[in-house]
Amino acid sequence: MNRWFVVAGAVLIQLCLGAIYAWSAFTAALTKPLEAGGRYGFTATEAAWIFSAGLAVFAVVMVYAGRLQARIGPRPVAIASAVVLGAGYVCGGIFGSTFIAQLLCIGVIGGAGIGLGYVVPIAVGVKWFPDKKGLITGLAVAGFGFGATIWVKLAGSWFGGLLNTTSILGLPGVQSVFFIYGIVFLVFILIGSSVMINPPEGFRPAGWEPNAPSTRAVNASGSREFVSSEMLRTPQFYMLWLMFCCSALAGLMVIYCIQLFGIDALRASGAASDTAQAAAIAGTAMAWYAILNGCGRIVWGSLSDRLGRKTSLALMCFAQSAILFAFFNLGGSPLGLIAGACLIGFNFGGNFALFPAATADFFGNKNLGPNYGWVFLAYGVAGIAGPFVAGYFKDAAKGGDVSAWFGPFMIAGAACLVAALIGIMMKPPHKC
Repeated sequence: MNRWFVVAGAVLIQLCLGAIYAWSAFTAALTKPLEAGGRYGFTATEAAWIFSAGLAVFAVVMVYAGRLQARIGPRPVAIASAVVLGAGYVCGGIFGSTFIAQLLCIGVIGGAGIGLGYVVPIAVGVKWFPDKKGLITGLAVAGFGFGATIWVKLAGSWFGGLLNTTSILGLPGVQSVFFIYGIVFLVFILIGSSVMINPPEGFRPAGWEPNAPSTRAVNASGSREFVSSEMLRTPQFYMLWLMFCCSALAGLMVIYCIQLFGIDALRASGAASDTAQAAAIAGTAMAWYAILNGCGRIVWGSLSDRLGRKTSLALMCFAQSAILFAFFNLGGSPLGLIAGACLIGFNFGGNFALFPAATADFFGNKNLGPNYGWVFLAYGVAGIAGPFVAGYFKDAAKGGDVSAWFGPFMIAGAACLVAALIGIMMKPPHKC
């Protein structure tokens, strides 16, 4: 099989899995007060919990999925992802009129579907492309970021916005969109799963030798193979885990709150005359965030093949820290909000190319599926902490007081600075 077919299938799968990053498109409708004509009346914290539950379940299930695909093969696990994710969103559409129902259907079931599918394209891709691990992990997960753009724009503005124009089975806009997305996810992931096949044992790309010093990436050959129990006994695992947690916290916080923050900041500065105009600008910022998120995965992954994973991780986290410290002030103008969102999205996307590639570099290619599942638990913790911090500060403030957002961005900037310092100190492990 042409190994580039694997990349195409990976992107198609990840386009669907990235729907969780479109959550910001629904937060305004979900948190609109009942007395103001809203259908749901969720608090900002409740909306954050649905998003966080999806991220946390995603990360936990991925540990199991990594082991499962190593045991029974990647294709059956990808098929299971299609069924579970599709069912979660369809059920969220039919039954999702309450907070508990959405928490269960979109958060728990949908998150489980994402967790089942996410590791498959990464593990398969690295085995087909041992010579281009950074680039291929970037390409394999780029669809996750680009997918968010598609689902955000389809829900909010393309063709009039599905949130405004659809009523499937008489359901309101949010639930109708969930129903439609569930069917699309089922079909697309099933198509992508058809090429999720491991290469033959001992496969090597033409002209590539495992020990060839073709890059400056640490342990680029993946010649030292750690099983998960060995990896968990190394300090490098915990340093990588904490670094991922700090870096992911920032990006996930912004994904959750950019619509709410954008409305508050643009209204407070006078850059938007009303909530509708501010929401439209914030939606554009979210779409560009998602586009740059996808680009960041490819660019940072490719760059790390040349600079080395350690250097790239530290640079990415330093850059993210700087923009987050400035984002509160940038958000008061349309250009600043969009530019800041682009930079944060670009750097956040780099996490998903660099951390799986670093895991393969440090602990080997053979067990990347199960090993990266353990590293990825950091993302689940960040998915709870980041949105919760933003939701807590927002609910604690009165009305649309934009100063409520200062604290969350300072916390996120400091977390990224810590991650950068860890990256500087980290060294490759030595197998006992």
